Amino acid sequence: MTVRRLPVRPGPAVLGVLALLLTGCGIRSTEVPTDFGPAPSRVRCSLAEPDASERTVPGVPVQVFLLCGSSLVAVDRTMQVPEAAAGSGRRVTVAQGLLDELTEAPSAAEKQAGHTTDVRSEVAVTGPRTGDPEDTLRLSTAPDDLTSYALAQIVCTFSDSAAAEGDGSVILAGPSDAPARRYSCTDEVRARPGSNEPPSTEVTDG
Repeated sequence: MTVRRLPVRPGPAVLGVLALLLTGCGIRSTEVPTDFGPAPSRVRCSLAEPDASERTVPGVPVQVFLLCGSSLVAVDRTMQVPEAAAGSGRRVTVAQGLLDELTEAPSAAEKQAGHTTDVRSEVAVTGPRTGDPEDTLRLSTAPDDLTSYALAQIVCTFSDSAAAEGDGSVILAGPSDAPARRYSCTDEVRARPGSNEPPSTEVTDG
């Protein structure tokens, strides 16, 4: 007598386990929204090419520090320096020219790159008074009254120019009789001018 075996069909529990195994091999579908919005945009902070307006202006090439986001960035500019300016007079002339560049509104290309300035047009500079160190630059606004951003822009711009000392430091004072102070531009200041003011020490020798 021949016995016929009937095919064994898996039960519901077995089918459920198989389904879980199969879905584990691929990407599971989901109904939970996954739209986290567009990726955050990044400000370029550097010009794609030299500003055309600067290329056509004759003069001395200089660098000024502008703000971009929360940092300082160096930007190429062209500045006029009178040939007659010499000695301490040249230092003041260069410093005033750099201040004028800092107070000037950024060009269209600079704005597009995200550059701004916090230095106001009322800031001017003169040379030392009697009793000041020879290389003192006196600002019409006391350094302590400037915003940390503006002070960082001025110090870092001056430090890389003929307005600076040989070691890159800058001696600044205000319109009052307060002693002059020697300021330095550091990596921390360039990276976070809003929370890191340029370090300074009082200069007492005239």
